[in-house]
Amino acid sequence: MSFSVVIPARFASTRLPGKPLLDIGGRPMIEHVYLQASASEAERVIIATDDDRILDVCRGFGAEVVMTAVDHSSGTDRLEEVVRNLSFPSDACIVNVQGDEPLIPPALINQVAANLQANPDAAIATLCEPIESLEQVLNPNVVKVVRDLQGFALYFSRAPIPWPRDAWGSASASGVERKKPAGVDYFRHIGIYGYRVGLLHDFVTWSPSPLESSESLEQLRAMENGARIHVDIAAEVPPGGVDTQEDLDRLRALFEAPATKGRHA
Repeated sequence: MSFSVVIPARFASTRLPGKPLLDIGGRPMIEHVYLQASASEAERVIIATDDDRILDVCRGFGAEVVMTAVDHSSGTDRLEEVVRNLSFPSDACIVNVQGDEPLIPPALINQVAANLQANPDAAIATLCEPIESLEQVLNPNVVKVVRDLQGFALYFSRAPIPWPRDAWGSASASGVERKKPAGVDYFRHIGIYGYRVGLLHDFVTWSPSPLESSESLEQLRAMENGARIHVDIAAEVPPGGVDTQEDLDRLRALFEAPATKGRHA
């Protein structure tokens, strides 16, 4: 299995400015992400940034770093600039690991890469996990995915899909509280992606699509342009990333635990 990892790391963040450099357990967050990615089977781990402060810190702990433009509208655009500047071949596999996932399991990185290589019809591979609670099914911040029998994505949505018409249609009409229906499976999309480099080159030439704009889900642009996305069920439950101060506090407390200290020493 041959693949590389690219970790986009921007300094600007509305809720947590300078997020990649925030300290967790004595290391900047981006270093934790880098160490997790380096523990995967990736041949190469590259950090892509638009900020000299992140560049200097990452070089300080020995990472390969690529400077990218500051005006990219998405992480996918930043990823494409990296593979273009480094002349990756069009059939190469690139796994995009978010820079705010300091505990991303290396096994999930390997799984995404293996999935992409095992499915030649897929231009993109990603992961999902079962949703057990009705609250998450109905939460628009939890992205749902519906797959076909071969594991290819049929659609991603913030809406509760599939919609159990018989169970929820009558409940809504009668004012009865909805319940998660038996026999209907729901899956939460996990935002780690494996790409073929050729897809990245195509993606940046496509304008934002109507479904993408409606749902605010970038992967729908690829689907509307005919790209197939394979979605496997994650081999293990991924820990949460860092989006808020509360997330940061939770991770800092976790890294203070003796077992975590030992693992990241």
